[in-house]
Amino acid sequence: MNTKSPPDSANDVSEPIDADAVIVGAGPCGLFAVFELGLLDIKAHVVDILDRPGGQCTELYPEKPIYDVPALPTVTGQELTDRLMEQIKPFSPTFHFNERIDGLKREADGRFRVTTDAGTEFLTKTVVIAAGGGSFTPKRPPLDGIEAYEGKSVFYSIRKMETMRGRDVVIVGGGDSALDWTLNLQPLAKSLTLIHRRDEFRAAPHSVEKMRKLVQEGNVRLMIGQVTSLEGEDGQLSALNVKTANGVEKLPANAMLPFFGLTMKLGPVADWGLNLRENLVPVDTERFETSEKGIFAIGDINWYPGKLKLILSGFHEAALMAQAAHHIVYPDKKLMFQYTTSSSSLQKKLGVK
Repeated sequence: MNTKSPPDSANDVSEPIDADAVIVGAGPCGLFAVFELGLLDIKAHVVDILDRPGGQCTELYPEKPIYDVPALPTVTGQELTDRLMEQIKPFSPTFHFNERIDGLKREADGRFRVTTDAGTEFLTKTVVIAAGGGSFTPKRPPLDGIEAYEGKSVFYSIRKMETMRGRDVVIVGGGDSALDWTLNLQPLAKSLTLIHRRDEFRAAPHSVEKMRKLVQEGNVRLMIGQVTSLEGEDGQLSALNVKTANGVEKLPANAMLPFFGLTMKLGPVADWGLNLRENLVPVDTERFETSEKGIFAIGDINWYPGKLKLILSGFHEAALMAQAAHHIVYPDKKLMFQYTTSSSSLQKKLGVK
């Protein structure tokens, strides 16, 4: 893996990077796109606003198990990212972390001039948008002074579950994230309380069933109500005030995880002249190309009839996208479809002995 540091300053002027493909987003779909393009001799540059690969998988649920990746009965977001990074090693992609694509325009020769907020500039034949739902920001609970606790005792995501060991943890929310983390953190926490405004949940039924069993066994406390204020000093929580049907109750806590959903922003992609559909990018299902020739969209950011927002769907889309991109990158070269199981040339690229 090659990682390029952004320029030291806005005055750092360098020649544009000549590229075959620029992938926007280093989540699972973007990483698998590196693999599929690499099989066809298309070298990729990958740009991501985060500081590491994995996208939402590693940012929001690195230790949360995923059960619907083919051939992997269970895999965490971090494990899946690590496996994908290992898989694409033979193709030596260049990663540009902590950078956001800000500008895109087509040049007279048909290539795209792509620029980032860090001053990096590309001249590329193809662009692959694999940016998930765009940039995402957790929804902040409407609690006075919560900013002072964020990152210290109020967390919107957990990268290492071990950091919750022995703590009095309060999880707020009624969706899949709230229930999943309730189940995952209960064995580690000193105490765990789940707070939701009503005794109905939007999570998977089996998760709700497991949670209620833990409540019955006395291993999880379920409170029906709303957090009204926080108590603590220097960013460290000591208690929450919770309004319930019986009045306001003070709940001791030194860690709170609010899961109120995410605010998704498409960002600069919205200004690229693509025909958007409710902040998603429509594509055809033969090439996964957008309304602009040479710009492709795969994963959760695209839309087509019957679209399923699954990682495995994004992998399929990446494979067909790469086939179409080959015709743009190598217009005079005939594409021969090959299987990695039987093609000696593909196995050579992969370093298979």
